[in-house]
Amino acid sequence: MPVENDYKTVNLNEVAKKAGVSIATVSRVINNNPNVTPVTRTKVQQVIRKLKYSPNRVAKRLRNRYASSNLLGVLIPDIQNPFYVEVLRGIEDVAYENKYALIMCNFSQDEKKEKLYLDILQSESIDGLIAAPTHEHDQKVIHLVKSGLPIVCVDRGLSGVDVDVVLVENKNGAFAAVDHLAKNGYKRIAYISGLPQLPSSQQREAGYIEALMANKLPVDRELIRLGDSSHESGVRLCEELLNLSSPADAVFAGNNLITLGALETIHKRKLKIPQDIAVIGFDDMYWSISLNPPLTAVRQPAYEIGKRAAELLIQRINDPVRPTVSMILKTELMIRNSC
Repeated sequence: MPVENDYKTVNLNEVAKKAGVSIATVSRVINNNPNVTPVTRTKVQQVIRKLKYSPNRVAKRLRNRYASSNLLGVLIPDIQNPFYVEVLRGIEDVAYENKYALIMCNFSQDEKKEKLYLDILQSESIDGLIAAPTHEHDQKVIHLVKSGLPIVCVDRGLSGVDVDVVLVENKNGAFAAVDHLAKNGYKRIAYISGLPQLPSSQQREAGYIEALMANKLPVDRELIRLGDSSHESGVRLCEELLNLSSPADAVFAGNNLITLGALETIHKRKLKIPQDIAVIGFDDMYWSISLNPPLTAVRQPAYEIGKRAAELLIQRINDPVRPTVSMILKTELMIRNSC
C-alpha cells in the first residue's frame, strides 16, 4: 500500500483542511506563535508529521519581510579550479557554524550563465552573496550591491561601488616569483596570464614587469601571453613560448590550471625542469609537492579567503550600515625544485 504524499508536495491549505483549523492557525503553529492552545498545537503538529509537510522557506519569508532564509549564495567562475574549491570550503565552514546553508553557482566564466544564476539566487531570497565577479565593472553584481543585498567579493573587486572585498597581494606575489627566477639566472622569463580583464591578472602582470625591471631584464611583450585561466590555455601558450626563435627559459604561470597546462607541454617536449626550463605557478596547491620536481609556487591562503569572506558577509547581514572592509591577505613564495 503506497505511503501518503511520498510523491507530491503538500501545501498549507491541505494541512489546515486535514486538521480542521484555519490556514492562519497552521501558520501560527509553524512559527511557534504562543496564541495557539496546546490541544490545537498538538493536533496540527500530528497532521504536519502525517502529511510530511515542509514549510516553504521562500513563502515564509514573503509573509514576513524581516524573516531570514538562512541561505547564502556563492557565485564562482570555475569549479574545476582547486583554488575556488578551497575558498568554498572556508565559506561553508563559517556558514555552517552560523546556521546558514549555501547555494553554490558555477558560472564557468560565462556572463549569460552568471546572470541566470544571479536571478535564481534572488528568487531564493538569499540573505547575502559571496561573488567572484566576471570583472571589476560587472554591472549585474554592481546592481545587486546598489539594491542593498549584502555582498562580499572574493579574488576580484568591483569598481565604483562600496563593497566588502577579500583579496590577496597579487602584485607582490608575482614580483617575488619573477624576482626569484631572475636571481637564479633566468633571462627569458615568460608570463602566461589568466583572463586579461581580471584585476588579479593585471596585478600579477604588473608584478612580473616590475620584477624584470628591478633585475635589469628587458620587458619583451613576446614573452607575455594572455590566456583564459584554463588548463588548455596553459598547454597552448606554453607551446607558443617554446616555439619562439629565442624560447623562454622560465615560465611564470598565472594560476594553477595554467601551470598544469604548461607542465603538460614541457613534459611532452621531454624537457627537464629546471635545467631546460624553470616553472613557477601562482597558486600553491596540495599536489605541488607531489610533482617531479616539486613545484615552486606562490601560495595564496584560499581557505582563509573563504573564511574571512563568510565572516564579513554575516557581519554585513547583521549590521547593514557598518563601514565597508577591504581585506588584503598576504601571499608567500614556496621555494622548491622547479627553478
